[in-house]
Amino acid sequence: MSNTNLTIDWITNEAQRIAHEKAAFLGTINRQFDESFGQSGRKIDGTLRVRLPVQYTRTQGTRVADVQDSTDQSVNLTLATQDHVAMRFNSAELLLDKDDFSQRHIQPAVSVLMSGVESDVLQGCTKATSQVAGTAGTAISDLTAPGAARAKLNQQLAPKDGQRAIQMDSITMGTLAKGTQGLFNPTSAISEQYREGFIARMAMADFYENERTWSMPNSADVSGGTLDTYTIVDADSTLTVTGITTTPVVGMVFTLAGVYDCHPETKAAYGHLKQFTVIAPASQTAFVVSPTIYLTGARKNVCGATGADLDVTTTTTAALVWVGAATTNYPQSLMYHKDAFAFVTGELPLMGDAIRCVRKTVDGISLRVWQASDIRNDEQITRIDILYGYAAIRPQWACRMIGSAAA
Repeated sequence: MSNTNLTIDWITNEAQRIAHEKAAFLGTINRQFDESFGQSGRKIDGTLRVRLPVQYTRTQGTRVADVQDSTDQSVNLTLATQDHVAMRFNSAELLLDKDDFSQRHIQPAVSVLMSGVESDVLQGCTKATSQVAGTAGTAISDLTAPGAARAKLNQQLAPKDGQRAIQMDSITMGTLAKGTQGLFNPTSAISEQYREGFIARMAMADFYENERTWSMPNSADVSGGTLDTYTIVDADSTLTVTGITTTPVVGMVFTLAGVYDCHPETKAAYGHLKQFTVIAPASQTAFVVSPTIYLTGARKNVCGATGADLDVTTTTTAALVWVGAATTNYPQSLMYHKDAFAFVTGELPLMGDAIRCVRKTVDGISLRVWQASDIRNDEQITRIDILYGYAAIRPQWACRMIGSAAA
């Protein structure tokens, strides 16, 4: 029997259902800021300032108060990308029943829309993550790399509240599952199985199989390089480098000799060097890195080997050591806490002259469906739009896992 209730409301609801099924990554990161956009009387310029907790230092050995200023920290999240899928249906196709219509039209349309959005966001968030666990060139076949990534999240004080996840491509997941098959038991996490790609929960994280993970293409020169007689200063994020013959790829990771990671609160030195990721290379001699380097005070995130404030005179010619081999692609699995990243969708306007234009927001994802008829060709044009932005608001609560080079 033909369908007589193929309304724009039903199409919008069906689009939302499929969008949430496809959101293996987007569904596991923070989307709580969405309501700031698109509300009457709350217009903004497309940039949301996400405030982070204020950091303080401890005063030791005295009862005299050392009053500290409250210095706000924030991350800007820009709502600037609008994607859509537009379709046309003739009268005969509009007579299909709901199941056939969804299978033939809505599912492939929403799938390609959300897959592209998720790919862009997942890859961008991975590039913004500086911490890397595992050994380049060695397959992830047991819990060593996930365990090391888990430790890095713990060291950066990511909450242990059941909201950690891992995105991993199917080849890496297959290798890991084979090596740890006795541990992959999904029965304790049935509630998550509605989301595409969910595998199981272990090592304090939900594991998702996702072919949209980013593969890091190292540049042709990873032989090292050094700071070019450059003295690091507080709040530094741009380094001047010499000895590199090619511009680094955004997302490449390196360490600096003598620059150690430290505990975010006690400032005690960890036993490993601080890792940095390239987020905007201006050239092969100067590029912007993350995280920003803080030498002292409440934000201090680097130190010397003993935990003392970094002696900047030792960094003037510090050697860079890159992760991975030259001209090699490495799949980047990602472990993260939900609040490491934020994804925002805006409520697109309902056009005043549109007879059929519906917008619906469900669990932080807003879609607009707009229909209009074409009398000349006996067709109905339908477009599904999403306006979004994203940011790595606490990238220290995430860690990549590197393994074998891409085949």
